[in-house]
Amino acid sequence: MRLDINLATRPYEDAREFWARWGLGVGLLGALTLVLVTLAVHGWVKAGRDRQSIRQLEQQIAERDSERGKAQAFLELDINRSTRDQSQFLNGLIQRKAFSWTRVFEDLERVMPSSLHVVALKPELNDQNQLELEMKVAGDNRAGAVELVHRMEGSKHFQGTQLILENQGTESGMGVAATIVAVYVPDVADRSGK
Repeated sequence: MRLDINLATRPYEDAREFWARWGLGVGLLGALTLVLVTLAVHGWVKAGRDRQSIRQLEQQIAERDSERGKAQAFLELDINRSTRDQSQFLNGLIQRKAFSWTRVFEDLERVMPSSLHVVALKPELNDQNQLELEMKVAGDNRAGAVELVHRMEGSKHFQGTQLILENQGTESGMGVAATIVAVYVPDVADRSGK
């Protein structure tokens, strides 16, 4: 029997070294792939649960909207219109009565720059039934009014603050008069009367 071995054209390869080097890398890649597949499956299952809870919440919202529509239709009946108008009027009075001038001035005192003073303050309920303050302030320069707007934006008691009107050289002798509008949000403890 004849064996043809030519080491010059077919060099010797150590298969054990090859598998030791590349087998470890392939094994690590396989383990990483398994971890990633497990995480993907876990995320997919969790997303399925989230989709189901979203469907349930959307169904509850639809039920509440339906109930609200029925209640609104009931209130729109001619026999209920006077009761509805009276309850809206009384609710408005209660909300106005709950307004605390002391708390508003305390909250304004925290954000008011020393170069400004309040000339007029007018609270009103807006379309979303939120308490909106229209405030006229006067000061030496425009920077004080801008600083007040920035401070009110950073406060938890004032939202949607806007500088809507600005006048130079006012009758009161001050340099600038400005009108600022903001939604006032009292503390939760303030609403409960504590």
